[in-house]
Amino acid sequence: MKQKIAAISILANVILAGGKLIAGFLTGSGAVFAEGLHSGMDILSSAISLVGIKIAKKPVDKKHPYGHYKFEVLAGLIITIILFLTGLFIVMESIREFKNPSPVSIGYLALGVMLVSAVINEIMARLKIHYGKKENSVSLLSDGVHSRVDVYASLAVLAGLFLTKYWIYIDSVLALLIGLYIIKESFSLGKEAVDSLLDVSAGKEIEEKIKTIAKIQNIEISSLKTQKKGSAVTANLEINLPSKLSVEEATKISNSLKGKLIKEIGNLEYVAIQITSHEVETGFYKPDFGRGFGWQRQGKFKGEVQEAAGKGPSGYCVCSRCGHKTPHQKGIPCLTLKCPNCNINLKRD
Repeated sequence: MKQKIAAISILANVILAGGKLIAGFLTGSGAVFAEGLHSGMDILSSAISLVGIKIAKKPVDKKHPYGHYKFEVLAGLIITIILFLTGLFIVMESIREFKNPSPVSIGYLALGVMLVSAVINEIMARLKIHYGKKENSVSLLSDGVHSRVDVYASLAVLAGLFLTKYWIYIDSVLALLIGLYIIKESFSLGKEAVDSLLDVSAGKEIEEKIKTIAKIQNIEISSLKTQKKGSAVTANLEINLPSKLSVEEATKISNSLKGKLIKEIGNLEYVAIQITSHEVETGFYKPDFGRGFGWQRQGKFKGEVQEAAGKGPSGYCVCSRCGHKTPHQKGIPCLTLKCPNCNINLKRD
């Protein structure tokens, strides 16, 4: 859905930019013509958002084992920078205008274009912000705020038209407030984009949901790490199960937990669960559309499908005292083996 919204936004901005430029040229209004150029920047902003969303939807490959989700975040960061520069430009222009104020004049044609522009931009802003929040899309959120800025700019021009006769500085003051608001929003959106690029955790809400799901199944989580990658979330869990359980039984419980996590957390794109008591680890990726249903068991970095039951990591079982080691055998935890020299349990190397 977010891709459709971004495409519609490009079309809307093309129409608005053309209308403002024509109205500004016919009426001789520099303010409206400038707004037309600004709408031209909105076309670029929406195009960047669309490209980011498209690339982010590419399937997992060997070079990008965790997907391309960060491309959408990168697009959002670029839009945020454009937003910041727009706010800075408006602030500088408002200060310049405040020093040399001039009455705002606008014709009926230009007035109608600005009103239509404000309505369309508000509709697009609401759509983009709504679906941006719903689908955790930083690029769509940033573009939505950019559209909201256009609404405020149009309203400022209209307000200046009616109030400038009472106070000639009103247009400059309104522009200054709008510019400062844009800068504030750009910092807020920029922080979210940078956080996603730096792999911050998915947040307390997601992590608490994971812990709650595990608790309902009477599973103890000894370690939980989550990462936010744009609209996607990944999770790495370490769980402890009774050592008396066989590897097959432990894996069955692990798979049940994964099923619950998948069902309850829609944007969880990758989850790995390590059963520390049995030294078994499996990773699950959501499959690409058309490649099957459910989740696929995969190696953490390789693309091959693994049989989770009985297949632990490769390597050696080592004695921590004398250094004796023996090749690790799948399905046999090192903790169940003893050193022939020291008679103590072996550990994974």
